[in-house]
Amino acid sequence: MKRIAILLFLLVAAAALAQESKPAPGLTLEAVKVDPASPGPDKLCKLSVTVKNAGAKTASALGFRVKVDGKELAVYGKELFFRPVPAGSTTEIKLHNFWSSETGRPFPASGRMTVEVTLAEARWMDVKTENGAEVWTPVGAVEGLPVSKSVTLMLAKR
Repeated sequence: MKRIAILLFLLVAAAALAQESKPAPGLTLEAVKVDPASPGPDKLCKLSVTVKNAGAKTASALGFRVKVDGKELAVYGKELFFRPVPAGSTTEIKLHNFWSSETGRPFPASGRMTVEVTLAEARWMDVKTENGAEVWTPVGAVEGLPVSKSVTLMLAKR
């Protein structure tokens, strides 16, 4: 019994150390917004996210992944968004529109649709003005990614 207690203590301590060694995310997703908030079938939905920068530098080169009812939207696979998210600020970023129903992703019969956005990658940027021009230089990956946030929409009736 004593060995089990010691083993359990060691496992808990190792898990606590693993949590401490993980860096806090430099960027977080504060909100996912879909407009309209209650789409009906075959409606165009506008998608945006609110990104918070807790770092000391501007962040950009944002790589997102988006799932609508568990189906990943392919348009995000090889695209980066070069919108600046200044240090210590919160910025709304417009992402790609999507349809409430598409081939391969029918309108949910449940009356609910979950939209999940993941910020998979980003870069810290050193922003300077040289000879009257703004120069952006990537200085490293944003730590603590990926981060995700989702919203579940109540859908309009057919």
